[in-house]
Amino acid sequence: MATESSFWKLEAAIAPLSWVYSTFLRPGKDLKSSYGSWAVVTGATDGIGKAIALQLAHRGLHLVLAGRNPAKLKQVADGIRAAHTAAIVKTVIVDLATDTAEWIDRLEAEIEGLDVGVLVNSAGTTYPHAMFFHEVEEELWRSIVRVNVEATTRVTRAVLPGMLRRRKGAVVNIGSAASAVLPSFPFSAVYAATKA
Repeated sequence: MATESSFWKLEAAIAPLSWVYSTFLRPGKDLKSSYGSWAVVTGATDGIGKAIALQLAHRGLHLVLAGRNPAKLKQVADGIRAAHTAAIVKTVIVDLATDTAEWIDRLEAEIEGLDVGVLVNSAGTTYPHAMFFHEVEEELWRSIVRVNVEATTRVTRAVLPGMLRRRKGAVVNIGSAASAVLPSFPFSAVYAATKA
């Protein structure tokens, strides 16, 4: 019995040290050789998607940036090219809130033949302000589901076959703490459900 208790104490002591190592001390991966030379980032014009795109370029990857605002896409792409002159940056204008057939062919054509090893599904949308579930109009909740679930699924299905052929790749889906912070998140229920 004493041995079992000592084991659990040792495990409890090691867990935080392991977290510190993996979070702060472990050397980074060479993404190009581990996964591939190209990354696709959705929602790349703002926030998390833009920051991730910058970091991926910094790590030596070429980028396909997907977003709905042509001016913002150009600004982000130009900024990445200026900061990382070796990076090739392509852009695809896609409005993920529209019917998939309108934009998926453009994305598939842009990634055709590329060694896409990393996909970051960062795009997301939510309510314009807090609302109870019954207040959310159908057009709005359909748009949220289309962007946060349908588009994520479609983009992954477009990129995944190449990863499977090469037997390597990474797919990162950006979720939200909104699905975990509160038990039911009453003012953003649809968003929380789609970003779980």
